[in-house]
Amino acid sequence: MNLPNDLRYTKEHEWIKKEGDNKVRIGITDFAQDELGDIVFVELPEVDDEVQTDDSFGSVESVKTVSELYAPVSGKVVEVNEELEDSPELVNESPYENAWMIVVELDDESEWDNLLTADEYKAIIEED
Repeated sequence: MNLPNDLRYTKEHEWIKKEGDNKVRIGITDFAQDELGDIVFVELPEVDDEVQTDDSFGSVESVKTVSELYAPVSGKVVEVNEELEDSPELVNESPYENAWMIVVELDDESEWDNLLTADEYKAIIEED
Protein backbone atom coordinates (compact mmCIF):
# COMPACT_ATOMS: atom_id res chain seq x y z
CA MET A 1 0.00 0.00 0.00
CA ASN A 2 1.24 3.42 -0.97
CA LEU A 3 1.39 5.96 1.92
CA PRO A 4 3.62 8.94 1.07
CA ASN A 5 5.36 10.29 4.20
CA ASP A 6 5.04 13.94 3.11
CA LEU A 7 1.24 13.80 3.39
CA ARG A 8 -1.09 13.83 6.38
CA TYR A 9 -4.16 11.61 6.70
CA THR A 10 -7.57 11.31 8.37
CA LYS A 11 -9.42 8.37 9.91
CA GLU A 12 -11.95 8.84 7.09
CA HIS A 13 -9.20 8.03 4.53
CA GLU A 14 -8.49 11.45 3.07
CA TRP A 15 -4.93 12.65 2.41
CA ILE A 16 -3.77 16.25 2.76
CA LYS A 17 -0.72 17.90 1.22
CA LYS A 18 0.65 21.33 2.15
CA GLU A 19 0.79 23.58 -0.89
CA GLY A 20 2.32 26.67 0.73
CA ASP A 21 0.57 30.05 0.97
CA ASN A 22 -1.80 28.63 3.62
CA LYS A 23 -3.29 26.09 1.15
CA VAL A 24 -3.71 22.33 1.19
CA ARG A 25 -4.54 19.80 -1.53
CA ILE A 26 -6.98 17.01 -0.56
CA GLY A 27 -7.80 13.60 -2.02
CA ILE A 28 -8.59 10.04 -0.91
CA THR A 29 -5.99 7.45 -0.01
CA ASP A 30 -4.81 4.44 -1.96
CA PHE A 31 -6.42 2.29 0.76
CA ALA A 32 -9.79 4.04 0.30
CA GLN A 33 -9.88 3.69 -3.48
CA ASP A 34 -8.89 0.03 -3.19
CA GLU A 35 -11.69 -0.64 -0.68
CA LEU A 36 -14.25 1.19 -2.85
CA GLY A 37 -13.39 -0.60 -6.09
CA ASP A 38 -13.94 0.94 -9.53
CA ILE A 39 -14.87 4.62 -9.15
CA VAL A 40 -17.60 5.69 -11.60
CA PHE A 41 -18.54 9.18 -10.36
CA VAL A 42 -17.08 11.95 -8.19
CA GLU A 43 -19.13 14.86 -6.79
CA LEU A 44 -17.12 17.87 -5.61
CA PRO A 45 -17.91 21.37 -4.31
CA GLU A 46 -17.58 24.57 -6.33
CA VAL A 47 -14.71 27.05 -6.15
CA ASP A 48 -15.44 29.62 -3.38
CA ASP A 49 -17.53 27.11 -1.36
CA GLU A 50 -16.68 26.97 2.34
CA VAL A 51 -15.83 23.61 3.92
CA GLN A 52 -15.83 22.81 7.64
CA THR A 53 -13.68 20.21 9.40
CA ASP A 54 -15.42 16.81 9.52
CA ASP A 55 -18.35 17.96 7.32
CA SER A 56 -19.06 16.28 3.98
CA PHE A 57 -17.72 18.17 0.97
CA GLY A 58 -18.72 15.69 -1.74
CA SER A 59 -18.94 12.01 -2.56
CA VAL A 60 -17.31 9.22 -4.51
CA GLU A 61 -19.46 6.59 -6.19
CA SER A 62 -18.09 3.17 -7.05
CA VAL A 63 -19.70 0.08 -8.54
CA LYS A 64 -20.10 -1.12 -4.91
CA THR A 65 -21.27 1.94 -2.94
CA VAL A 66 -21.40 5.71 -2.49
CA SER A 67 -18.96 7.14 0.05
CA GLU A 68 -19.00 10.63 1.54
CA LEU A 69 -15.86 12.79 1.44
CA TYR A 70 -15.09 14.58 4.72
CA ALA A 71 -13.16 17.83 5.01
CA PRO A 72 -10.00 17.36 7.09
CA VAL A 73 -9.72 21.13 7.54
CA SER A 74 -11.90 24.26 7.39
CA GLY A 75 -11.54 26.92 4.75
CA LYS A 76 -12.46 28.13 1.28
CA VAL A 77 -12.25 25.93 -1.81
CA VAL A 78 -9.89 27.70 -4.23
CA GLU A 79 -9.44 24.93 -6.80
CA VAL A 80 -11.41 21.86 -7.90
CA ASN A 81 -10.06 18.98 -10.01
CA GLU A 82 -12.44 19.24 -12.99
CA GLU A 83 -10.75 16.23 -14.67
CA LEU A 84 -12.49 13.89 -12.25
CA GLU A 85 -15.88 14.80 -13.73
CA ASP A 86 -15.00 13.15 -17.05
CA SER A 87 -12.39 10.68 -15.73
CA PRO A 88 -13.43 9.39 -12.28
CA GLU A 89 -11.23 6.32 -12.84
CA LEU A 90 -8.20 8.53 -12.10
CA VAL A 91 -9.05 8.02 -8.41
CA ASN A 92 -8.20 4.32 -8.86
CA GLU A 93 -5.24 4.86 -11.17
CA SER A 94 -3.48 7.73 -9.41
CA PRO A 95 -4.97 8.63 -6.01
CA TYR A 96 -2.07 10.86 -4.92
CA GLU A 97 -0.97 12.50 -8.15
CA ASN A 98 -3.74 13.02 -10.71
CA ALA A 99 -6.82 12.39 -8.58
CA TRP A 100 -6.49 15.16 -6.01
CA MET A 101 -9.97 16.57 -5.42
CA ILE A 102 -9.85 20.09 -4.02
CA VAL A 103 -7.43 22.78 -2.85
CA VAL A 104 -8.52 24.63 0.30
CA GLU A 105 -7.26 27.93 1.70
CA LEU A 106 -7.07 27.23 5.43
CA ASP A 107 -9.01 29.19 8.03
CA ASP A 108 -6.63 27.92 10.73
CA GLU A 109 -3.18 26.56 9.84
CA SER A 110 -2.91 24.81 13.20
CA GLU A 111 -5.48 22.23 12.00
CA TRP A 112 -2.57 20.58 10.16
CA ASP A 113 -1.19 19.47 13.53
CA ASN A 114 -4.36 17.47 14.27
CA LEU A 115 -3.95 15.27 11.19
CA LEU A 116 -2.39 11.80 11.18
CA THR A 117 1.13 11.00 10.02
CA ALA A 118 1.63 8.13 7.55
CA ASP A 119 2.65 5.81 10.42
CA GLU A 120 -0.38 6.76 12.54
CA TYR A 121 -2.73 6.23 9.57
CA LYS A 122 -1.10 2.91 8.73
CA ALA A 123 -1.66 1.70 12.31
CA ILE A 124 -5.38 2.57 12.02
CA ILE A 125 -5.98 0.76 8.74
CA GLU A 126 -4.05 -2.30 9.92
CA GLU A 127 -6.46 -2.55 12.90
CA ASP A 128 -9.44 -2.82 10.53
